[in-house]
Amino acid sequence: MNFPIDLSQYIPLHFSTGQAKLTEEQRKTLQTNIAVARDAIVFFTALANTKGLGGHTGGAYDIVPELLIADGFMKGTESCYPVYFDEAGHRVAIQYLMAVLNGHKPAETLLHYREFGKGLYGHPEKDEKNGVFFSSGRLGHLWSYVNGIAEANPDKTVFMFGSEGSQQEGDDAEAARYAVARNLKVKLLIDDNDVTIAGHPSKYMKGYTVNRTLSGHGLTVSEGSGEDIDDLFARICEAIITDGPCAVINKRLMAVGIPGIEGAPKGHDVIPVDLAVAYLKGRGQEAAVEMLTQQAGKKDKPVYLGSTAECGKNRDAFGKIISDIIDTLDKPTEKVLVIDSDLEGSCGLHHVRTNHPEVYVHGGIMERNNYSVAAGFGAVPGKQGIMGTFAAFQEMVISEVTMARLNQANVLAHFSHSGVDDMADNTCHFGINNFFADNGLAEHDTTRLYFPADSLQLEAMLKKVFFDPGLRFVYSTRSATPFILDEQGVRFFGEGYSFAGDKDEVIREGDQGWIVSYGEMLYRCLDVVEQLKKDDIHIGLLNKPVLNIIDEETLARIGRSPFVLVVETQNTKTGLGSRMGSQLLERGLTPKYSTMGTWKDGAGGLSEQIPYQGMAAGDIKVKIEELMR
Repeated sequence: MNFPIDLSQYIPLHFSTGQAKLTEEQRKTLQTNIAVARDAIVFFTALANTKGLGGHTGGAYDIVPELLIADGFMKGTESCYPVYFDEAGHRVAIQYLMAVLNGHKPAETLLHYREFGKGLYGHPEKDEKNGVFFSSGRLGHLWSYVNGIAEANPDKTVFMFGSEGSQQEGDDAEAARYAVARNLKVKLLIDDNDVTIAGHPSKYMKGYTVNRTLSGHGLTVSEGSGEDIDDLFARICEAIITDGPCAVINKRLMAVGIPGIEGAPKGHDVIPVDLAVAYLKGRGQEAAVEMLTQQAGKKDKPVYLGSTAECGKNRDAFGKIISDIIDTLDKPTEKVLVIDSDLEGSCGLHHVRTNHPEVYVHGGIMERNNYSVAAGFGAVPGKQGIMGTFAAFQEMVISEVTMARLNQANVLAHFSHSGVDDMADNTCHFGINNFFADNGLAEHDTTRLYFPADSLQLEAMLKKVFFDPGLRFVYSTRSATPFILDEQGVRFFGEGYSFAGDKDEVIREGDQGWIVSYGEMLYRCLDVVEQLKKDDIHIGLLNKPVLNIIDEETLARIGRSPFVLVVETQNTKTGLGSRMGSQLLERGLTPKYSTMGTWKDGAGGLSEQIPYQGMAAGDIKVKIEELMR
């Protein structure tokens, strides 16, 4: 299948730092190149959307003009480091497009953006052979690394692309001070479109501007329209020849020129297919339109024994349940503060904003601050600070967690997107080190890590622990999960269920060994247990909804069985499996013991991530067979 946008129209440009402005021919070529690149980005990101793979369109689309100008300086002079470093990794579509335009891979690879096993992940992961020369990691975490590149290459100008969203991260303040102190040749090209995932910074973060922030740190700053290519070229050229670090701030609407998403937060995400079709029709890209309007093949939905066909999203239910709890409170503003980290839709906190705006704060992309603010609010009994973000970003706040614990604060933190399931954003967004949060001293420690199996258990859990003292971490997955059933086919965590908080839960009895699991792996393990039961193999299944407590009675019971197998999507080096073996041995319990978890980089896609880590039903069965020998 051929790529339907004619990329042969793209002609590489070569600029000199000695030229003050574009020639007429260069301007026409650049305008054509911008149009071709933007059409391509709209098309192949929308194509991923037809397959249910999600993605991001607006950011990559936005920065095409400045990236192509920077590319011209990279090609036209030896003085520019030839990598398009970008601290906003969701704009990865333009990295893949440039890899094609620079001859590192064929255009047809773009048809597989975010697909499993194709190497076009949701964020850049270093793959020099295929034209990706850096890993972006998390938003706003690259500038210090780029400072190091500049230190290692003092004769080179190093470009880094940024945004008014990524610049909210605290890392960038440290990087800015360092770059100025060392007078590094780092040139920031900032897309300032006043849009982040959950809103407009000009509205939710009064007083913040990128210009004032970076000027305050001592950078030389210029500001102008990102769509005026003559002015943009002149400002980038001036930044290159100016000594020391500079920021070129480019104002524009998000996804400028695309009806339906222009200027809107939804432009950050993948463009809806119908809007992409309308845009590309207007651009005369009929072959691209035809490809987008073809019906994508539907995958069969797997059936899991022991759980319902109906699924619920814990990450969304969290906010609904919190709202319901707030409904019952007298004077809630005196008792609860809910702080979003620009991921309200992903963590369910938009329900709190809608139902209880009086307790809701859009805290911006500042996880460390937001966790500590929640802790400060919850500094005394009867007050509850709540915050939410992705589980991968929990790694940013570990020091703040320690400070909150030392101050005996009360924080209820929701970390969604735990594990690897449905994670096309891939390795840098894997939430696999949740146990890092359990880092306090044992004496008096009230830190609890909760990972419910389905939405019913989440509801029972939150209602039980909402006003418990100390630090409580609630984890959920990006993917939806079915409802666990008991042996009579009744919802296990439904009517009559009570969440204990200090007990493990027997989901199925068995006398030939035990599987210990939780979260999104519980229903998968239950499916295996039910399959094996048909072959007269009786394996017990234990749910561990509180990850960091030891239920002595239950541990002793499974420890006297033939084997114990821990199955989870947490890191095999830091997860439950790395702990439970020691807990058994300390008590003189010596069953055969093994673990299954996440152990290698992701490979893109959605439902493929867990099987890729070796935890499909067949893999679990093979492990059980090994343990039963």
